[in-house]
Amino acid sequence: MRNATRRTRTGARAGTRVAALCAALLLAGSAAPAVAAAPGAPRGTTATGAAADAASRSGRGTLVSADFLYSLEKPEDVTAWLTSAEFDAGTVRYGVDAYRLVYRTVDPHGRPTTASGLLVLPRGGGSRLRPVSFTHGTGSHKTNSPSMQTGGFLPAPPITYASAGYAGIAPDYLGMGVGPGPHPWMDVPSETTASLDMLRAARAFVTGTGRTLDQEVAVTGFSQGASAALGLARALQSGEDGWFRLSALAPVSGAYDFGGAELPALLAGELEPKSSVLYAAYTLVAFNRLHHLYDSPAEVFQAPYADTVEALFDGAHTGRQLMEGTPATLDKLLTAHGRDLLAHPTGPMAAALRTTDDVCDWAPRVPTRLYMASGDEQATIANTAHCRTALARHGVAAPVVDLGAVDYNGSRHLGSNVRGTAAIVRWLDELR
Repeated sequence: MRNATRRTRTGARAGTRVAALCAALLLAGSAAPAVAAAPGAPRGTTATGAAADAASRSGRGTLVSADFLYSLEKPEDVTAWLTSAEFDAGTVRYGVDAYRLVYRTVDPHGRPTTASGLLVLPRGGGSRLRPVSFTHGTGSHKTNSPSMQTGGFLPAPPITYASAGYAGIAPDYLGMGVGPGPHPWMDVPSETTASLDMLRAARAFVTGTGRTLDQEVAVTGFSQGASAALGLARALQSGEDGWFRLSALAPVSGAYDFGGAELPALLAGELEPKSSVLYAAYTLVAFNRLHHLYDSPAEVFQAPYADTVEALFDGAHTGRQLMEGTPATLDKLLTAHGRDLLAHPTGPMAAALRTTDDVCDWAPRVPTRLYMASGDEQATIANTAHCRTALARHGVAAPVVDLGAVDYNGSRHLGSNVRGTAAIVRWLDELR
């Protein structure tokens, strides 16, 4: 920094980036769009009677309830909505109807639970719809979920897909939306089961409207959701569902090598400092809940954060509260043991990271692309290089699409989701 003007501009950019983190890493709500009731769609729970009886008999993917959320009746309404969210509206062909589905699934230990997600259907496009599964990026508050937002960053991708004539299907994940319990962050197995069961619930709901979901599923996701997308894609290709089959795969800006690339970059100071603090804290807290990494938070977190940091990730604290309740740097957050646990994982931590880091260790037999943006400040691009190399070992030549210098609220990471969404729609249209 050579002068005061340069420092001021840098400070402004830093402030914008912190705001971006609050807006997307830890989304805390969005303004509602202008919406209207869909003809024949009630404002409330629609799954009653036979559907409720089916839910009571349990079964993964059973639809428990379906709440109508909003409609964007005409293509121009969707165009205005996406434009206000700063997403590309160039692929819009239809108006859309949005619903929150609640369905039966299993938790990380295989026990029955429920989860929710967003289903967006085009108002047109025929009776048979091609589903696109979109798995979203990191959030902490339960409302940081596609089905809990009526505007902005989170529901924009499934709305984009639906307005192009697809069925946009976006699981909230376990512990998010209206699902019970804490969110098991970066737990690919439970992200996979929640995503697969959301597809099943969506099929049940769509069948009740007189339409059908095609067997061929295009799978995509952003950031945390990129790994989740790969988990779902592998499950579909292996035949874990009797109806749905994988047709295309397009993850965006994922942490595919979470232990081998993402955590080392984070610890080395190569990524944005405040997001690195939040990701490190989330990793230790969430992984400890599933894998018991430590007995006391004081083993891995410094005072005073050892007394408060676990509660911040309970699903009830807002993004602003997380930003204010954590330090600016990793050195102020982590003890020597906490840093070592992330830098040199052993035991349960190493086992957990083997699961996160093998998401690309297979051979998709469908068209596959990896989307990223150079200069990503949250997900090091070494992740994408790792995924491409892993796929190549299995004989899959997956093109890497660099989305370029696209920022959203000062974040290149978030910008990759914005630009990647419309790019993926256009690619899927080419594959039809």
